[in-house]
Amino acid sequence: MPYIPFTDEQKQLANSVDLAEYLRVRGEKLERVGIEHKLIYYDSSGKHDSITIRGSKWFDHKNQTGGGAIKFMQEFYGMDFQTAVQELLGQTVTPLSHSPPKAIAKEEKKEFRLPEANTNMHRVYAYLIKQRFISPDIISHFAKQHTLYEDKEHHNAVFVGVDENGVPRQASKRSTSTFGNAFRITCEGSDTKYSFSHFGKSSRLYVFEAPIDMMSFLTLYPKDWQQHSYIAMNGVYENAVLTALKNHSNLREIVLCVDNDEGGIEAVDRLRDILHENGYPNVKRLAPEFKDWNECLKSQNGVEPLPAVPHKRKDEYLKEVSELGYLKCRPDKLTSQIYATFKNGQYKYLAEYALAGSAFFIDKSCEKDMFAKLRAKLKAEYKPYTDKGKIAAKQRNLWECVTAVMKDLRQTARTREQSINTAKLLYQLADSAVRLSVEETLSEPLADHIESEDIVCEPEPCMEFG
Repeated sequence: MPYIPFTDEQKQLANSVDLAEYLRVRGEKLERVGIEHKLIYYDSSGKHDSITIRGSKWFDHKNQTGGGAIKFMQEFYGMDFQTAVQELLGQTVTPLSHSPPKAIAKEEKKEFRLPEANTNMHRVYAYLIKQRFISPDIISHFAKQHTLYEDKEHHNAVFVGVDENGVPRQASKRSTSTFGNAFRITCEGSDTKYSFSHFGKSSRLYVFEAPIDMMSFLTLYPKDWQQHSYIAMNGVYENAVLTALKNHSNLREIVLCVDNDEGGIEAVDRLRDILHENGYPNVKRLAPEFKDWNECLKSQNGVEPLPAVPHKRKDEYLKEVSELGYLKCRPDKLTSQIYATFKNGQYKYLAEYALAGSAFFIDKSCEKDMFAKLRAKLKAEYKPYTDKGKIAAKQRNLWECVTAVMKDLRQTARTREQSINTAKLLYQLADSAVRLSVEETLSEPLADHIESEDIVCEPEPCMEFG
């Protein structure tokens, strides 16, 4: 990677990212312990929970090391400094490696072994049919494929992931007990490049968070289901999806069927970006009506389902962008308008002036129409998984944008290329102003944000500068 001269402010912003929130978006498992979070993960040596996180700081109690967000990305994901900073600033999307910290990686790798099978599947059938309402035919199909069975020791449901040769490489256990806390755990030694799945001959791959979500969907939509391909990620990890696409050249259309909650909504954008970077542009979103596909199945069987959970930050951002009104740009007044609205904390007006300026420098002959296109571009390009950080960090980012724009506006004569660059800077300023406005709105104690955007299968095409 070429050297990038990050400013001190950019480095500070990257290092101040809220790690717990960031990791949750990336699909990592966290458990709250008082004011801290424990990072829970599994590798070839088993389960690890020695890393605690508080804000942007972390500490590995086993290896007696810790630090800020940048060092975490370097230690836990093996990134170099440049990649780590870009990742934390939301400038790149790097597939998760799930490699453990270097000290842990040296531990002896444990052999993968499937849990011993029970002589029958009575409890698994009873649980999946009576509690989850999954079709007996769907259960039987996977049982005959030996990718679903009941373990002997605890009568858990075992979901198996096999490689391209049909050899088991991964397994997860799901409790079938209706008493106490339910659990789902990945078996020791599992290779996360594989997971519970079915592969057909069509070009379409449906992607789910968990095996029960996948089987619920097949129960809801059973017609010719075996022609298509389906995979359960066991969370929102993309490793198994990328491996499946690599091993099945017929798969060109990906349908993301993750949960309809904050984590799922963020996962859609992140997974879409990763798939695009890996050469798979045909990615669609199919959202369940309720929180997940099993809740939809419960609803059909007379059980009160858990509702979908809107993404408050995304909904508020889209709402505020929609409300941006056109203000005719006055080039001679733009600098003072930007400075005054920034100084007074009038972020909505700041965004309107900045977006009007961007439209003017792109094409002043159709400024109003261009303003509408740029407003639509802001909505189409917004990705909540990149919108992290506290108010202080967003204030610093806005100040950097204002500084860059003020410096640029000092130019008098401009080439076409310089005008486009000015338009880009003003567009980024508008985006940054709205993000800070959203953060302040969401931090208001009595604010109630319940509006949500209807989820569509594909985003509208984004306009390009130039």
